[in-house]
Amino acid sequence: MPDGKVKAVCISEKKGVQKHNIGEAYLKVNHGIEGDAHAGNWHRQVSLLAAESVEKVQKSLDFELKSGDFAENILTEGIELYTLPVGTKLKIGEAEGEVTQIGKECHHGCAIRELAGDCVMPREGIFIKVIKAGKVKTGDSIKVL
Repeated sequence: MPDGKVKAVCISEKKGVQKHNIGEAYLKVNHGIEGDAHAGNWHRQVSLLAAESVEKVQKSLDFELKSGDFAENILTEGIELYTLPVGTKLKIGEAEGEVTQIGKECHHGCAIRELAGDCVMPREGIFIKVIKAGKVKTGDSIKVL
């Protein structure tokens, strides 16, 4: 499988607030991204979404989508994330994670679904738990282990 690339690293300091690109973050074992409101000791510590998935929705919009608009922590490029089975291990920058879930239900009042009429996260986003701590930054490679 080809390597992917980190296009953006996004967090939100509070739940219910849009995520924004911070460029670099520290992934903590059994926690997720330090400083992200959705981190914690559960199975959806870090969310990943492929830029290719975002582009599918972008085609039908007359405004520009930004990194974090689908509430993804890590925007990727070059890997078809939703085809990775649960249990797949990924090396992302210095950190490692294990796929725990593919997709999720969109929460009620999802801003992107309202604006775009569609949200790709439920179908093509994935979640990982952090199994090896480390820094992750824009431009880092993503390897399927």
